Amino acid sequence: MLTPQELIAYGDSGELWPVLRADFGALPEAYQSALAVRRLRIARGEIPRGYKIGFTNRTIWSRYQVFAPIWGSMWDSSITECEGIGRISLAHLSQPRIEPEAVFGFKATPRQHASLEDLYEALEWIAPGFEIVQSHLPDWKFVPAQTVADGGLHGKLLVGKKLPIADLAGDAEQLHQTLASACLDLSRNGALIETGRGSYVLDSPLRALLHFLNELRSCPGAPDLVAGDIVTTGTWTDAWPVQAGEQWRNCFDKALPSLTIDFE
Repeated sequence: MLTPQELIAYGDSGELWPVLRADFGALPEAYQSALAVRRLRIARGEIPRGYKIGFTNRTIWSRYQVFAPIWGSMWDSSITECEGIGRISLAHLSQPRIEPEAVFGFKATPRQHASLEDLYEALEWIAPGFEIVQSHLPDWKFVPAQTVADGGLHGKLLVGKKLPIADLAGDAEQLHQTLASACLDLSRNGALIETGRGSYVLDSPLRALLHFLNELRSCPGAPDLVAGDIVTTGTWTDAWPVQAGEQWRNCFDKALPSLTIDFE
């Protein structure tokens, strides 16, 4: 099994893992390995900015043979913010793919045993996002524990224009319904690639967020959500391979503004 120091080194270089050493056992052991990497990254000066949730889109579970959500940490070094058009470098990412998502920002820690309404009250804003995910195993072939040890497959995140939660919905049920019924078109260089729906994401991104909160709090040693944290809630489409020189755009039919990303 790769050590936390080795996991960081492979993450920095973008090189693939040696497959024979990529067995991380069961999910609890993999999360402890990921938390050890988190501590090392903090020790070298990186600042945690929140969390990503992966595999919330049930329509792609069979494609990747992962049948439940996972989560991982995000960093000041991996998050870029923009007002509608952003630029991201793919350097040192391993087999990068793009995922259009809804991203939340927190103004407070949700109360214990939080309901959807408690979660809504802790939120400050919502934004469109592109997460650039990566895998350090060949051809994106893995088991769930490997994805957890691989930083939840997080590479980078582009956050678009932030909307105050109260401007989008007056309560949790309205927010849930608005996001669940929303659709987006994902395009590459002007050509439509796929259409996604908010309902694919554990019925809505808000419900995906509540699922994550419960999982986070059940993981020994995992830090709780705090004010200022950013959480991205999972792709509305499949994860599509990307290359330098491409331009991608997600265009929502309602709820969120569009977002464009240029790769270099």
